[in-house]
Amino acid sequence: MDPGTTQDAARITPAENAALRRALEIAADPAVPLGPNPRVGCVLLAADGTILAEGHHRGAGTAHAEADALARARELPGAPAALRGATAVVTLEPCDHTGRTGPCTQALLEAGIARAVVARRDPNPQAAGGIDRLRAAGVEVVGDVPAELAATAAALNRGWEHGLAHARPLVTVKTALTLDGRAAAADGTSQWITGPAAREEVHRLRTTCDAVLVGTGTARSDRPTLTARRPDGTLHPRQPLRVVMGTSEAPDLPAVDGAGEALHLPTRDPSAALATLFDRGIRHVLLEGGPTLAAAFLRAGLVDELIVHLAPTLLGAGRPGVADLGITTLAQRLDLELTDVAPLPTPGGARDLRLTLHPRTTPAPA
Repeated sequence: MDPGTTQDAARITPAENAALRRALEIAADPAVPLGPNPRVGCVLLAADGTILAEGHHRGAGTAHAEADALARARELPGAPAALRGATAVVTLEPCDHTGRTGPCTQALLEAGIARAVVARRDPNPQAAGGIDRLRAAGVEVVGDVPAELAATAAALNRGWEHGLAHARPLVTVKTALTLDGRAAAADGTSQWITGPAAREEVHRLRTTCDAVLVGTGTARSDRPTLTARRPDGTLHPRQPLRVVMGTSEAPDLPAVDGAGEALHLPTRDPSAALATLFDRGIRHVLLEGGPTLAAAFLRAGLVDELIVHLAPTLLGAGRPGVADLGITTLAQRLDLELTDVAPLPTPGGARDLRLTLHPRTTPAPA
C-alpha cells in the first residue's frame, strides 16, 4: 500500500494482480545491468483485462518502462483506440520530469490511459509527482497492492533507493561461520564450512549486487573468481564488477571469459572505496573479504546488512569471522537485529542456516 492515500481505497483486480506479477518479473530481467537507474516494468491492460503490451527499462538513456510498453502497444492493429481507457500496471511511480527521456505521465495521458496501478512511489524528488499528476488529470490511481508484491517492488531497487538517500552504495557483508564463530580452522582451511546450498546462495547474491569486493589478502590466498554462476556451473547473464581493495599490490583475479570487469582500489579507507564505486554507478556492494575487511567497514559504520551462513559445526580455534572492532567492554557492543532465518539443506541431512541481520539504529533494550 506504498502510494497510500484515501484514493487508494480501490483494490486491484485479479487481472491487475497477475499483470503486476508479470511487470515485476520483466523488471528483474537479468540481461539489464544494475547501477544508477531503477529497474521498472509496465504491463498495459485493455478494459476487459487482457494484456495489450508490456515493457521494461533497460538502463540509462533507454526508454522508460511505460514508454516501452506504449510503443509496443501502438504496433498492434487498432492500437490508438485500444489504449483509450486502458490500465497501466507499473512497478514504480511514473516519472513526471524530463531527463534523457520525456515524462512518462505525459505519455500515459496522451495515450488515454484511464487507470494506473502503482506498486511503489518514486523516492527520487526529481522524478516524483507522477501519481499526483495522473490523478489531477482524472486518471484513477490505485496503490493498494498485496503486501507480497509491494515488498518485491521495494526489494527490486533497494540499492538504487539507498543511493538516493545516502549518496553511497548499499553494503552487504556475506560470511560463512561455524557455530562458534570461526571462518577458518587453525591451519587456515575454510573450504568448505558450509554446504552446496549455501554456495549456490552466494552466487545468487552476486547477481543482485553491482560489485563484489574483497581485500588484497583474500585475493592472494583464495584466488577467487568472484563470478556469478548458475547451479549448472555456467555464468549468469548478470556479472558483478570484481573489486580488490587494499594498498598492497593486488594480484590479478583469475581470467574468466564473460566475467565482470576487475578493479583494484588502492586504499584501506572504506569511505573512499565506496565513494569511488558510487561515482562509477555502483549502488550495491557485496563484501566477501575476510575478517579484517568486514571489521573495517563495521568500524566505519558502513555496513547495512549482514548475511551469515551458519554451519552446525564447531572448530574451537581458528580465524574469527570478524577482526578486532575496538570493543573493550560489553557496553560498547555492536547490536544487530535479526530480520530473517532460513534453513539451507546440506548433504547428510544437516542444515546450514542463513541469518539476515542489520545493525541496530537504536540501542537494544537492557
